[in-house]
Amino acid sequence: MSEDHLLKSIARGDRRAFEELYRCYYRRLAKYLAQRLPPSHSADEIIDDTLLIVWQHASEFRYQSQVSTWIFGIAYRVALKSLRRHNQWSDTCADEAPEPVIDPHRELEERDWVAEGLRRLSDKQRLSLMLTYQLGHSIEQVATMTETAVGTVKAHMFHARGKLRYLLTTLQ
Repeated sequence: MSEDHLLKSIARGDRRAFEELYRCYYRRLAKYLAQRLPPSHSADEIIDDTLLIVWQHASEFRYQSQVSTWIFGIAYRVALKSLRRHNQWSDTCADEAPEPVIDPHRELEERDWVAEGLRRLSDKQRLSLMLTYQLGHSIEQVATMTETAVGTVKAHMFHARGKLRYLLTTLQ
């Protein structure tokens, strides 16, 4: 069943459709949130809150974007509220020393190196890069999810790439 049909069924109160959507999005949201939350913060709670909002407001979705764009936008806003409430911004992690690479394989080393560079970006810069390059969303979708202008998203990405180029050379 397509995501549009699932959401329409959820809007009618179909619990099985909701269960299917939950199973479909749980891992995707967990991966998305794992890269944005401090280790002490529970992604499960944010996922549950996000999908509860989807359940409660499915009938309000206007199909002007993809269902995934809407759901990830909700997750983004729920995560921000949770982080603000607990005063655990991921920026506080930027002062920590990078984790040592234990695995001798080059691929893992490079992944850790890039992850450290990404971690040192601002939340908005990191979010813009991750949503477009890692999760494959368009700039327009990212703008919708984060409730910002397309030009602002492009600016975040431009500055993030420049800062990342600098950070990666200093982290070598």
